[in-house]
Amino acid sequence: MDLELRHLKIVRAVAEAGSVTKAATQLGLAQPSLTAQLKRIERTLGGALFERDRNGARPTPLGQLVLTRARVLLPAVRELQEEAVRFANSYEGIPGFRIGATHGPILGGLVDRLTAVHPQTPVSTSTSWSARELTSLVSAGRLDFALIGTCGDTPPPSAESMIWSVVGTDPVFALLNQSHPLAGEKELDLASLADEGWAVAPGDGCFADCFAGSCARAGFVPKTMYETDVATCLHLVKVGKAVALCQATFELTADLVMMPITGAPLRWRHLLGWHASSVAARAARAISHHAREAHDDAIRRSVPYAEWLARNPHFGTVP
Repeated sequence: MDLELRHLKIVRAVAEAGSVTKAATQLGLAQPSLTAQLKRIERTLGGALFERDRNGARPTPLGQLVLTRARVLLPAVRELQEEAVRFANSYEGIPGFRIGATHGPILGGLVDRLTAVHPQTPVSTSTSWSARELTSLVSAGRLDFALIGTCGDTPPPSAESMIWSVVGTDPVFALLNQSHPLAGEKELDLASLADEGWAVAPGDGCFADCFAGSCARAGFVPKTMYETDVATCLHLVKVGKAVALCQATFELTADLVMMPITGAPLRWRHLLGWHASSVAARAARAISHHAREAHDDAIRRSVPYAEWLARNPHFGTVP
């Protein structure tokens, strides 16, 4: 017989009641049934848990050990159950979720989790290159949540009554054609790419300035910059016209390799934002939890990032 929580409850009840008879009454069981269960529990644990006589039942040393563990485990399990109920019911009264996102690794996994946990709650999404636009839409009540990214420690766009939760922080990696002369390196110094053209997706933050600053510190000025959509960035890398800057969670396609940049001079912070007084804000804790799980999944799918993260544990998903 495997030990179960109900067995620990029986042991606790007998100890607190001081006798098997009283414990049986409190548990709503017949005394012979409780006595038989207690004997099975004792056989499972390898010895007597109580000394029983006409004066009642007193824990043996083994019983004291089991009681000590039970008094920790049983409240912890009860708290887990209560928290799970709160988590499951956090969507009650919320008609649906409207989520806006800049391009990143989290939105798909977040939608997958929301629709699996609460299939009756509608979820809609929209995307934009502009974190400011998404923030404004949440502030105006046209979206419930915004998933955005900021460069390094740059604060998110300002808007009245917005609350932001950090999902995780990723390094920015370089994306190269697999035939590139540097493709076999473990990581790249930014200076080694001084003669390359660069491809990057657009945005309204400070990333372009931060990249220019990193290049200046590495001793060069980028010769060519292509700010364009993701598909065009990938095409330029595949045909050898550029090196792309990408989030470390990028899912590789054929003919491409993703390389860490020495010292991680560029970082991308993922944020989830919502309006403090919105109806959907009641579910913000649960949504944040799902978003972090989605980000963690994206890390596991990226073998180069997962390996790099083992050496740089201060990056990744927020615990």
